[in-house]
Amino acid sequence: MANLKEVRTRIESVNSTKQITSAMKMVAASKLRKSQSAIIALRPYAEKFSEIMSKLSAVTEKGSNSVFTDNRPVEKVLVVPLSSNKGLCGVFNANIIRSTINLIEEDYKTQLESNNLEILCVGSKVEDSLKFKKYPVVGNENHILDDLTYENAVALAEKLMRYFEEKKYDRIVFVYNQFKNAATQELVYEQFLPIVSHQSTDNEKSSNVEIDYIFQPNKDEIYNEMLPKSLKMQVYKILLDSFASEQGARMISMTQATDNATELLKELNLTYNKARQSAITNELVEIVSGADALKG
Repeated sequence: MANLKEVRTRIESVNSTKQITSAMKMVAASKLRKSQSAIIALRPYAEKFSEIMSKLSAVTEKGSNSVFTDNRPVEKVLVVPLSSNKGLCGVFNANIIRSTINLIEEDYKTQLESNNLEILCVGSKVEDSLKFKKYPVVGNENHILDDLTYENAVALAEKLMRYFEEKKYDRIVFVYNQFKNAATQELVYEQFLPIVSHQSTDNEKSSNVEIDYIFQPNKDEIYNEMLPKSLKMQVYKILLDSFASEQGARMISMTQATDNATELLKELNLTYNKARQSAITNELVEIVSGADALKG
C-alpha cells in the first residue's frame, strides 16, 4: 500500500503542475496575440519610414552631416542584449546570452580586453548571467519590459543617442530575437549607431522610378529632423520584436510542458491501476488461503 500512496502523491503533484503550465500557456497566448498584432501593425509603417529615409539620404549631401551618421573609428562599444525578466520560455534567454557572448568574444575581443566594451541589459535574465560570467555590465533597462510603451522606447532611444552624440561610445549594437511567428524567432545583431547606409541593389535600382522631390524648407533640414524619429521607431520595433518572440517561446514551452504532463499522468495512472490490481489480487489470495486453512 505504501507504493500506491507514493504513486497517488506523484499523480496529484503532476496534475497540479499541469494546471499551472496550462494556465501559463493561455496567458502567454493572450500576450502573444496582443504583441503580434502590435508588431504586424508597426512593420509596414517602419519599413516605409526606412524606405523614405533611404531615398532621402541618397539625395542629401553625403547623407547630411548628422552626428548619427558619423562612422568614426571603433574604440568604445556598447552592446544592448534583450532577454526577458522571467524564465519558463524555453531557450529564448539562453540563445540571447550565448549570442551576446559570441558577438563580444568574436567581434569585439580587442575592445573587451582594453576595457572599452560595456553592456546595457534589457531583461534581468541576460543581466544576471553576464554579471555572473564577469562581463562588464554597466546598467539595465529591465523596467521597460514591464511596461512596453512607445514613450519608454523613446526614453531608451534618446539615452543611446545621447551616449553616441557625446562620443561616450563609437558603436552601439542590439542583440535580440526578431519575431517571425509563434514557433520561430531569428537572432539578430543590429547596429543601431552609427547609422548604416542601405545601398540599393542593382535590381532595386533598375526597378525604382526616379522621383523628383520638392523639399521645403530644404532637404538637409528635413533629413536631420526625421532621423531621430527614425531611430526612436527602430528601438520601439526592436523591443516589440523581442517581446513578441518571448511570448511565442513561452507559449510553445508551456504547451510542451502541458503535453508532457498529460503523457506522464497516463503512465502514472496505468502504474497506479496495476499496483492497485496487484494489491487486490494479493488480498484475495490471502483470504482464500485463510479460508482453506480454516477448513483444514
